[in-house]
Amino acid sequence: MPIFEFKCRECGTKFEELLRSCDDSNVTCPNCKSNEVKRLISTFAYSGGSGFKTGVAGSGGCGTCSGGSCSTCH
Repeated sequence: MPIFEFKCRECGTKFEELLRSCDDSNVTCPNCKSNEVKRLISTFAYSGGSGFKTGVAGSGGCGTCSGGSCSTCH
């Protein structure tokens, strides 16, 4: 089952949901309980031979730092 990222249109909370399918019609915000949520486009991550990588080419970082200069980015 895939994990999808969402953002609530009412309160702005970002959260993740584990769904059986791509049907997100029953997803509600855990903060305000609104069903006005938007599914976000997520990057994926994988572990390669030299450590953690993101699925976005040229993103400049690995997720643990913003500048791409920490030891886990290389």
